[in-house]
Amino acid sequence: MSAVPGTSIGRSLDIGGRVANELRKIPAVRAVAQRVGRAELAGDVYGTHYSEFEVDLKPGLPGEEQEVAQADIRQALGRFIGVNFSVKPFLTERIEESLSGYTAAAAVNIFGNDLGVLERKAQEVARVLNGVPGATEVTVQSPPGLPQLTIRLRKDALVHWGFDPTDVLDVVRMAYAGDTVGQTYQGNQVFNVILILDAKNRSSVSDIGSLPLRAPDGTLIPLRQVADIYEASGRYQIMHQGGQRMASVTFNVAGGSTSAVVQAAQSRIRSQIKLPPGTYIQFAGSAQAQAQAQRNLILNSVIVGVAIVLLLSIVTRRWQNLLLILVNIPFALVGGVLAVFGTGGLLTLGSMIGFVTVFGITVRNSILIISHYEHLVEVEGMRWNLTTGIKGAGDRLTPILMTSLVTGLGLLPLAIGSGAPGQEIEGPMALVILGGLFTSTALNLLIMPSLALRYGRFALDNEI
Repeated sequence: MSAVPGTSIGRSLDIGGRVANELRKIPAVRAVAQRVGRAELAGDVYGTHYSEFEVDLKPGLPGEEQEVAQADIRQALGRFIGVNFSVKPFLTERIEESLSGYTAAAAVNIFGNDLGVLERKAQEVARVLNGVPGATEVTVQSPPGLPQLTIRLRKDALVHWGFDPTDVLDVVRMAYAGDTVGQTYQGNQVFNVILILDAKNRSSVSDIGSLPLRAPDGTLIPLRQVADIYEASGRYQIMHQGGQRMASVTFNVAGGSTSAVVQAAQSRIRSQIKLPPGTYIQFAGSAQAQAQAQRNLILNSVIVGVAIVLLLSIVTRRWQNLLLILVNIPFALVGGVLAVFGTGGLLTLGSMIGFVTVFGITVRNSILIISHYEHLVEVEGMRWNLTTGIKGAGDRLTPILMTSLVTGLGLLPLAIGSGAPGQEIEGPMALVILGGLFTSTALNLLIMPSLALRYGRFALDNEI
């Protein structure tokens, strides 16, 4: 999906036709459709300068080929100078819009009071972002450039003719925007009476200076005698957030980690952008949301981990056996870390969820072995020796292997398709769980019995 700002609907359609022709030349593209403007009650609030392309790819493309097709689309769109594009699937667009407020992965929000300063700093930030590796589709939101007609009253001329500035501007507003001057009734219906200049007399910008004004002495003079009238470039939107004026620069990420690119952008902006007093910068988007989610996950995991350790200490009754259960956690960590490094070394939110999941499975397997050793010694009356250790490990071989195999087979499809679109969270999570299960199961069955024989404490109640 590509958003194309232009200058009008006609201009957008003209550019859109050429863009569609270029996109259809890409082998992976099956169809292209353009949507310009918006409905009266539409959810999007973009103006007529904005349009969207719906690019339909050929069915059955694997994740790698879809990434190549996306790169080809970006390359084709890069040939159009003066037009800003954003390429992303529909679901990703909606998620990013809810996180950053824009259809972009990240946004740099500049807050301040002076609109001129905000615009200059936004342009400086855009130039810095264009030099950050991995940052693409850098766009200044709400830039100046909307054509507008400026009517600047001359104070000396107003005093000479005896005009009040408010009265002059009210006449201009009434002539070109209309004003309600009364009401008329038709049966039980009420209709407003609106006074406005005739359509043929307000169709030309050059005729505004001929608008007649009646001076207090009854003299009619044209508007151009008391005002300077000229065309200028103005702002079509003044953005606010939390009651503060704001300018935003958005960008997407291609070929790298969003968090890494955002960190590089933050570092460069801090070192290269000098902000005046009262002006400051905030980042928004998926990177900040991911960082907040990771902090919440770590905090909640620590709280739950402490509670689990307290409960296990009550159940095991001996600190040696508690340590044996907890020592298996690094076994799972080894496989998970190897899986992360084997897939690029990026620790995502999905990977962290995978670590939490595999830790839970690992602790369960450790509890199975330790509790069974306690059952063999305390209930069945076996003495704690090598024979008992081997028997306990053999008895728990089947449930531990079944748990690991069922979990691994269930997650295998997600791990195989981890690079496919839509599996940005499930794919890394499945890889970490599979890696952790492999090392945890192997070490749990091979090393845990040896550690239990050396450090475990199992005895009959009358021997304690």
